[in-house]
Amino acid sequence: MRVAVVSATDITGGAGRASYRIHHALLQAGVASTMHVTRASAGDWTVEGPRGYVPQALVWVRHAAGAALAKVLRTENPVLHSPAVLPSAWPGRLTADACEVVNLHWVNAEMMSVEDIGRIRKPVVWTLHDMWAFCGAEHYTTDGRWRGGYSAANRPAFEGGLDLNRWVWRRKGRAWRRPFQIVTPSQWLADCVRDSALMRDWPVTVIPNAIDTDTWQPVDSALARTLLGLPQGVPIALFGAIGGARDPRKGFDLLKGALKALAGQIPDLVLAVFGQLAPREDPELGFPVRFLGHLHDDVSLRLLYSAADLLVIPSRQDNLPNTGVEALACGTPVVAFDACGLPSLVTHERTGFLAKAYDPEDMAAGIEWVLARRSSPEGAALRAAARQDALDRFSPRVVAAQYQAVFQQAMARHG
Repeated sequence: MRVAVVSATDITGGAGRASYRIHHALLQAGVASTMHVTRASAGDWTVEGPRGYVPQALVWVRHAAGAALAKVLRTENPVLHSPAVLPSAWPGRLTADACEVVNLHWVNAEMMSVEDIGRIRKPVVWTLHDMWAFCGAEHYTTDGRWRGGYSAANRPAFEGGLDLNRWVWRRKGRAWRRPFQIVTPSQWLADCVRDSALMRDWPVTVIPNAIDTDTWQPVDSALARTLLGLPQGVPIALFGAIGGARDPRKGFDLLKGALKALAGQIPDLVLAVFGQLAPREDPELGFPVRFLGHLHDDVSLRLLYSAADLLVIPSRQDNLPNTGVEALACGTPVVAFDACGLPSLVTHERTGFLAKAYDPEDMAAGIEWVLARRSSPEGAALRAAARQDALDRFSPRVVAAQYQAVFQQAMARHG
């Protein structure tokens, strides 16, 4: 089987990293997979980026033009928008490729137009990393227009001018006349596909993101803390950049509420923050904070997950975050809300804790629940269960086998 994995990036951004890991899972399974991107950063010979100065320049022109167009046309809605209107040569290139199946990933912002996607003349399996495929121009939304169809009657009252989302949604309906095989990493996103006006009759399969469980595995906690300069003998909670406060989906305000509820309960707790350097002003979270900056290599991230007692994901909306998959592979329990795609990541009180949706006090209780077991046999069992869950669900062998089955279904359906 020959497969073309198509993504805007290989190791840049969450969707890019997820698609790159799926590509390598397929290679390990003996599938002839080639990854096609517009920005190649890995230096991997199995990844094909733009060749020559002119194609590279065109990529940046498309990126700049697409960003400017989105800014001009965007509504008052603050989420990321992709009008996906600029045409490209990708439909012809993929149709002429020797591949038997095209596996699309995050392609809509700067790589292909809505119409380009509909012009691919090969069996298409589209792995969704957000809600864009069945929405308008939004990558995430809470207004629910995608369920009944975008109309003038259900447009949010705070929006004015051109109804960008309705325009993009109607273009999708015209351009995508034949259903694609859809893959989603979480059950929540699959349920959204089935509830959507655009894709409710399309075939959809849930396949989690892959991770190399031979590379991503636990490191001795004491050693990891020594190498990272983190204190020994104290509980450490890990979470992503505080800069995520700019995105309400990331739920940083809910995390602050949980930390406030923990004040005085765990006096020696240390918070480790990755993804940013220390800000100019103290965030005043009520506990000592260690800012570890941007960790780009897998070894440093493995050490960090292994050094922590738990990872907190306070997101309001998320699919199957790579950080959670990485943490479980390193045997680190995850505390998150019982909402959106997070129940597809965490098994409650087995690999972590699922707090009541958007309830900071229950999230605080979840953090306490994990930390109360950190030095006991129960804590060791929790970490072992997290690791085993990653082996059972996210290992390349398991994920690649599921993709191969879906590729065969798409080929048979295409005829």
